[in-house]
Amino acid sequence: MHYFPHTTLYTDQPLLECIPNFSEGQNEAVIGALQQEIAAVPGQRLLHIDSSPAANRTVLTFAGSPEAVTEAAFRAIKKASEQIDMRFQKGAHPRLGSTDVCPLVPLANMSRQEAVAWSERLAQRVGAELHIPVYLYEHSARAPYRRALPDIRKGQYEGLPLKLLQPGWQPDFGPSDWTQAARTGATIIGARDILVAFNISLNTKDERIAAHIARQMRSSSNGLLPALRAIGWYMEDFGCAQVSMNLLDYRITSPLKAWQTCSALAALHGLEPVGCEVVGLIPEACVLEAGIEALGRDFNPQQRAEFVQAGIDLLKLDRVKPFDPEEKILEYVLRKAGLNEAPRPWQPAG
Repeated sequence: MHYFPHTTLYTDQPLLECIPNFSEGQNEAVIGALQQEIAAVPGQRLLHIDSSPAANRTVLTFAGSPEAVTEAAFRAIKKASEQIDMRFQKGAHPRLGSTDVCPLVPLANMSRQEAVAWSERLAQRVGAELHIPVYLYEHSARAPYRRALPDIRKGQYEGLPLKLLQPGWQPDFGPSDWTQAARTGATIIGARDILVAFNISLNTKDERIAAHIARQMRSSSNGLLPALRAIGWYMEDFGCAQVSMNLLDYRITSPLKAWQTCSALAALHGLEPVGCEVVGLIPEACVLEAGIEALGRDFNPQQRAEFVQAGIDLLKLDRVKPFDPEEKILEYVLRKAGLNEAPRPWQPAG
């Protein structure tokens, strides 16, 4: 495998990314209100919006200064608590609250510990001012068993009344009283590394096959791929079953490796992938690696566009929904937003 390292971000300022996942993917008015809350905060830019009616989930991506990003995150979490009533919310995607999870990712000129400190400030404010139970996760977790998102989310919203009573599962911030949390559920906040949300659509509607393949692949089942979380479901948006994955470290398990492994397992059932869906943004390195594999030659910076297109074609990134590199590749979106400066003449472009 030819691995192409992460493209350097050119900025002299601390750059923090936030990718909150809201439990609403159907009501356009609510989704629009969440966007407006974020867009109104100066010092950061809303980069991408990804909604799924069937999952009933919207992922918003924004980045900028840590102060601005955490303020925008707080305002959006507050708006979600007002607009999304979890007592009536249903959808295919697992969820714990109106704002299900709110990760903070240090992109440039920030240490992991600085990102953890910002996540703790945000979590404390959400708990104190909005009276929402908050669990810290990933690098912000205060106990190893509370680090992984699926472990915190186990039982989902419906299991939260019992979780709040269990020893060791009181929230890090906010109330433990279910009567206060019934409308909003709980929110999970923490600093983490770049994650690629990557869903592979199969030419079947049988979600049992997708779930079986996910078990064979994911790390928690001692599967074939490390640093991978996966579930199988039927996605009504596309009329097919999907293997829905979180690539926790694309340098360990890349989209190309996930695609190759999923393809091989699907073939055992007489099936094949028909396309991939990237939820949110994807680092350029992931697409370039697939392009290098497709073209069978070493990367040439002068032919960057050709390698990117070859990667899109190999992974079928544009088959089930549109994939515009300028709108989906992290570095390109940051550059378009003015958060990733053009390389200086004496510095390489990648």
